[in-house]
Amino acid sequence: MNLLHPEARVVDAVTGETLRPEHVDAAAAAFAQLPPGVVFALTPTEVGAVARYFGALAAGRPVALLDPDLDETVLRGLVDRFEPVQVTGIRTAPPDGYRADGDTWVRESPAVAPHPDLALLLTTSGSTGNPKLVRLSRSAVFANAAAIGDSLGITGDDVAPTTLPLFYTYGLSVLNSHVLRGATVVLERGGILQRDFWTAVGAHGVTSLAAVPYQCEMLRRLRFDPAAHPSLRTLTQAGGRLRPVLVEDFAQRMAAVEGRLFVMYGQTEATARMTVLPPDRIADKLGSAGLPIPGGSLSIVDDEVVFSGPNVMMGYAESAADLARGDDLGGVLCTGDLGRLDDEGFLFLTGRLKRIGKVFGVRVNLDDVERSLAPHGAVAAVAGEDKLHVFVEGADQNLARSVRGELAAFLGTHFSGLDVRGIDALPLLPTGKVDYRSLEALR
Repeated sequence: MNLLHPEARVVDAVTGETLRPEHVDAAAAAFAQLPPGVVFALTPTEVGAVARYFGALAAGRPVALLDPDLDETVLRGLVDRFEPVQVTGIRTAPPDGYRADGDTWVRESPAVAPHPDLALLLTTSGSTGNPKLVRLSRSAVFANAAAIGDSLGITGDDVAPTTLPLFYTYGLSVLNSHVLRGATVVLERGGILQRDFWTAVGAHGVTSLAAVPYQCEMLRRLRFDPAAHPSLRTLTQAGGRLRPVLVEDFAQRMAAVEGRLFVMYGQTEATARMTVLPPDRIADKLGSAGLPIPGGSLSIVDDEVVFSGPNVMMGYAESAADLARGDDLGGVLCTGDLGRLDDEGFLFLTGRLKRIGKVFGVRVNLDDVERSLAPHGAVAAVAGEDKLHVFVEGADQNLARSVRGELAAFLGTHFSGLDVRGIDALPLLPTGKVDYRSLEALR
């Protein structure tokens, strides 16, 4: 099965360059000439990078898609740990054991032969420093793309721009699910805050937008009106929990133009998405992450959400030796998320197992803290040593003091265990998610 449908189009919004079969064929041929091993591909939102990705899939060459702006120290650490046979899209001097060949590093000694089922490697969401790699099989990539296509009703008439990086599972899933159905993907690098992005939406007749919660917050501030974009009829949201008030707001905005909002939940470890909340159930299931995608199922084990399906990863990789491993999970993923299922099987997420802090020895769910303070706008909470640190975007000293009192009342604790401060803007990862590690450094 070929992920790239013969009628699919990938076009650069700025240059007009279009992905052609010969681009993919050339990349596949180059990968086929390499000795066994995985390829590390720095992946900007460009036609050439997309060609390399599809070429790797066509050649059966496992590929790790990486941030092109990844800190070089981190990149060299990953190369040292995983020993790729090639690193593409880089022009600095190679490390020991590699030689430069144009914009690539080529390994000079044999690399670990990866497992034959391995197709794709992605860093764990939000990873910095010393990330693990998520090992995804070819069948998982295809299964998830097909399930998303079915859930969203994607057809060859659809047009979706890149609103997220291609090395991020949500952004990549937009590409995969659309090209599988013969749709069009517009490579746009400016982002939703730029006028050029909306010019491209009109010029290419964009029908669908994907957004993470922070982008939805920005769309609200921009007074996003779907009626201003006549071709746009679908908005999808994933990458974190969107405040119910905004889910309701955007559902109404889309419904006003006979459009649809899909709320979704996923993880890199499940290739991309695991559940979808249908637009016609948003009103009576507000706050839910939805039902399992086709082929998937959910259960709750000791309050933890467990997903089963063909899109579950093979397992993690911590070193080169792990790349030869087979399927460690058997299609069952313990997500690390806390949740419940209602009597119709709709999932409601309640927090993260590891998003726990302590105040005077009492355990506090940091996700609950953020939800309780959501009316104040963009808020992020991190744990300290028997203290909580809360950052409120744009808050002055008076508001921070007021929020601290509100939070103390919510938690039933003394305010001295809480540090609440304003911040000009929450630090974000390239995926649009809050960079909690950067905030931890500010404690």
